[in-house]
Amino acid sequence: LCGKNCLGIGEASGMFPIDSDALDYDQHMLDKVDALAKTYHMPWTLREILPCVLCAGEDAGVMTAEGAKLLDPTGTLQPGALMAPPEGDAGTGMVATNSVRVRTGNVSAGTSIFAMVVLEHKLTRLHPEVDLVTTPAGDLAGMSHANNFTSDLNAWVGLFGQFAAAIGQPVDAGTLYGTLFRAAIADDVDADCGGLLNYPFRSGEFLAGLPEGRPLFARSPEARMSLGNFMRTQLFSAFSPVKIGMDVMTKDEGVAVDSLVGHGGIFTTPKVAQKILAAAFDTPIKVMATAAEGGAWGMAVLADYLWHADQPLADYLDARVFADAASTTEAPDANDVAGFEAFFDRFRKGLPIEHAAIESIPLETK
Repeated sequence: LCGKNCLGIGEASGMFPIDSDALDYDQHMLDKVDALAKTYHMPWTLREILPCVLCAGEDAGVMTAEGAKLLDPTGTLQPGALMAPPEGDAGTGMVATNSVRVRTGNVSAGTSIFAMVVLEHKLTRLHPEVDLVTTPAGDLAGMSHANNFTSDLNAWVGLFGQFAAAIGQPVDAGTLYGTLFRAAIADDVDADCGGLLNYPFRSGEFLAGLPEGRPLFARSPEARMSLGNFMRTQLFSAFSPVKIGMDVMTKDEGVAVDSLVGHGGIFTTPKVAQKILAAAFDTPIKVMATAAEGGAWGMAVLADYLWHADQPLADYLDARVFADAASTTEAPDANDVAGFEAFFDRFRKGLPIEHAAIESIPLETK
């Protein structure tokens, strides 16, 4: 499209480790790879074959005639448009949620879920549960990514929808999700879900050490089974896998988090997912009206930043993009935090159940 072999620094950090001081690939690690490649008589160095690294606001070239024709064979699209360094969904998600400053982060929740925090300093040691990436400006960020989030939750909500239709009272999706979600924070629920347990693993989950997934609901005979506790369990379990990596950062490494921004359809029902996520991470959770725009909008914002790169990206976002953005913030409730921790302890101790299910329940084949 632009005739350049380049990537935005956030996307490049997913290919090879980045030195946030040099705003480039980590030279020490490049040297290690090159030394290894030389023993195999490779005719290249790694830097020669990796895309160059560009930070937000830097020149990524212009749309070439070849690129314009590729996108629009009719010839309506003309060459010459300025191009921003290309970023992936992690970097654009940070921009779309105004989460590029140190000690801020975002939680993007959909079929899968990831939580990212911009770090003040490097982690002290390697943690397989945490991916190290960068913001589009090159600051180091830690990411906890879970493969599973809404698939199991949607299946259970769909079951309730089928029941409503079966008794002649069908409801639209908004009413169905809203009613069930609100039950999870009703006054009569138990903070720790009343002894109920759920594993939302439709697929394998590295964070939990699972090569495959088996969605599973379990309870003791004495557990308090109610609609509120059941839905609270569904939401608690959905956020539990990503909490594993987040706890590594905040509890093992002492990473400080001032605020997190929630992003995704689960936050459409006011307050519920915010309140539960605040309990899971013991951190205020903000949801902004613009966050639902997603990564494509974040990339458009990075393109606009080309004309404002004389100021830091974080300042540009605060002053130009999000100055008047409507938002709501849910602070962690002490009772909810204690309840989530009790549930999470039960969740982790019960993981052998999931391993047994993988061994005992074969995957169905069509």
